[in-house]
Amino acid sequence: MRLLLAEDDATLAAQLLAALRAAGFAVDHAADGEEAAFLGAENPYAAVVLDLGLPKRDGIAVLTGWRAAGLSLPVLVLTAREAWGDKVAGFRAGADDYLTKPFRMEEVVLRLRALIRRAAGHAAPVLECGPLAHDSQTGGFTLDGLPLKLTAFEGRILSYLLHRAGRVVSRTELSEQIYDGDQDRDFNAMEVLVSRLRRKVAPCRIETLRGQGWMLAAP
Repeated sequence: MRLLLAEDDATLAAQLLAALRAAGFAVDHAADGEEAAFLGAENPYAAVVLDLGLPKRDGIAVLTGWRAAGLSLPVLVLTAREAWGDKVAGFRAGADDYLTKPFRMEEVVLRLRALIRRAAGHAAPVLECGPLAHDSQTGGFTLDGLPLKLTAFEGRILSYLLHRAGRVVSRTELSEQIYDGDQDRDFNAMEVLVSRLRRKVAPCRIETLRGQGWMLAAP
């Protein structure tokens, strides 16, 4: 899953980037509101972490612009503003969740995973496809109840396919979710990763639909 982090504090941004990438996310970073507004409008992020106190354009203006343009991407607001009026303004602008500073990195990750899961139409924290299960709170995978060992990129791919089980995911869509914005998208490497995953998750099926993409289906 690919996220956008909009945070101007360099130290906090570095900590968040490290925590989110360690949790298995691909992450793009915007240090001001204008860059955040542009990136959010141009890329299909799974979710956004948005600071309200951004330079050039504040977070409320950024979020209001996205919602006015019809963008429904889940947004977790991070801010030092604790006043009730600020929270009301954030939710009225279209925030999906709100977290005040200081906070624990683990809570940011948990809240984002919950937002992404609900946006994909899943109510339960554990996503299942036959004997394959993904705990969206911990990020872990099991097959027939046993832990499934995956590389970071394999985990990103399988998580995205599980969130969209039964639906076709194109190569372009999948690449947009597993690579950071500044990474080269290697489609050949992605094909290899999907083939490797296909063997690891059997008897669940990662079906190839020629000219369309892949679909995860139960056995």
